[in-house]
Amino acid sequence: MRLIDELLIYTTMKKIITLTLMLVISVVAMAQRKTVSATRYKEFRPSVITFTDGHQSRQSLTNIFLKNSTLLFPRGEYTMEANMDNILAVDFEGDRSFINIENKLAYLVDSYKGNKLYCIELFDQEAYERNLKNNVNISNLDLSSINNDIISTTTIDLNNEEDYKLPIFKHFYMSLNGEMVKVHERTLLRMLPKEKRTMMKRIMATPNFSWQREESLMQLLKAITD
Repeated sequence: MRLIDELLIYTTMKKIITLTLMLVISVVAMAQRKTVSATRYKEFRPSVITFTDGHQSRQSLTNIFLKNSTLLFPRGEYTMEANMDNILAVDFEGDRSFINIENKLAYLVDSYKGNKLYCIELFDQEAYERNLKNNVNISNLDLSSINNDIISTTTIDLNNEEDYKLPIFKHFYMSLNGEMVKVHERTLLRMLPKEKRTMMKRIMATPNFSWQREESLMQLLKAITD
């Protein structure tokens, strides 16, 4: 694999040796599920990474960090976090494809007449940071001697304790006529013409509508597309 110059190595975290703080979280109604892992996949898996300059790179072991939905892969005792500024998309073999939305990996939920609904899954970041507060030491590290197949920027420790459970939240985006918009009532009402706003309010008034349900949002997407 050739050297990827665009991805700059900038900071490292020392590997966490012991877990000193057990975290208990009340799961709010918006959370769809809970996780005991900091990653989307239980095991690292192959993927094809497409960079912003158009070239691609296949990595044998990759994953997604649910704290900020960034690309991860192992390097020795460390887990490396990629610089998302240079990543356009990631295609995990045998599973979903993801695109970069605001430096987070988002998967396609569904599409309708060219407009698309995307989802970013994140766990409770504040709870995660409270857990790491007394456990992470940050230091500078000279990485100039690392081999050419490194495409990463930050090392982190991934804790997989069974008692470490965090709620997963879904954050949705719509691609409307080529413009990426975060799904939010005020944002959509502000950008839509009057007739579309009327249709949107009708959909929102239906009994089962929820901003966290993919089915509801696809119903809304279709209504404001037609």
